Amino acid sequence: MDWDRLRIFHAVAEAGSFTHAGETLNLSQSAVSRQISALEESLKTPLFHRHARGLIKTEAGEMLHSTVREVFGKLAAVETQITETRERPSGLLRVTTTVAFGSVWLVPRLREFLELYPDINVNLLVEDSELDLGMREADCAIRMQAPRQPDLIQRHLMAVHIHVFAAPTYLKRFGTPQTAADLDKHRIIVYGEDPRPPFPGVNWLLEAGRPAGQRRQPILEVNNVSAILRAVEHGVGIAAFPDYMAQESSKIVQILPNLDGPTYEAYFVYPEEMRNSKRISVFRDFLVRKVSETEF
Repeated sequence: MDWDRLRIFHAVAEAGSFTHAGETLNLSQSAVSRQISALEESLKTPLFHRHARGLIKTEAGEMLHSTVREVFGKLAAVETQITETRERPSGLLRVTTTVAFGSVWLVPRLREFLELYPDINVNLLVEDSELDLGMREADCAIRMQAPRQPDLIQRHLMAVHIHVFAAPTYLKRFGTPQTAADLDKHRIIVYGEDPRPPFPGVNWLLEAGRPAGQRRQPILEVNNVSAILRAVEHGVGIAAFPDYMAQESSKIVQILPNLDGPTYEAYFVYPEEMRNSKRISVFRDFLVRKVSETEF
């Protein structure tokens, strides 16, 4: 198969249209269409169903796209290793982690990393769903549980503990609960229903101190832990957070110190093919050092 045509096919499959692929490749729409038609002719099978609203990959197109995507990912990794043979690490580093950890703990520490390694450009992707590192959707990840994907290298970072917090303004108005059962009389804020929450047992506070199977009714549900923190800071109610979040806020205090939430483990993970990347290694070492400087 012609390599240039495969490169164009990859761009079309990713973009979903000849026009958008042409913009990426700096080619005309007609030139892209001709190359795809030539590739289909050489394979003797159609790769796309053509519709007025765009392109849909055929079964053969799906098979070829999966393989080509993997090949281009590995080529990108090889390019990374070649360009990083120099002593100073440089280039783009795509990091993914949860919204809470990325926005509350990691972002304030990135300035130091970028000052240490000015030739590295960080693209931080914060979302609670896991990106596919094997498909190069990101170069590395900070995960709030052990990775499920095969062929990923993992480095344990820390154990994350969860406790209960409120703002002094809230406690002045509604009083301070002394036991878990007292939470029945308070305004509880929890994470909204989500099949893939940011950490295990995210809404355990609804059942703490209650008979088995009986849950409190929350006053507010928000599907973003950082937004829950802001709500607590403004006296809306009581919520449970990882300790690292509370340490970054001067507007909340811990309550019910003997009430412990679930504990989970955080990991730094990256694909096997990125093992020799200097950008990965210096970022990993930076994270390990910053974690050791923080009391969790």
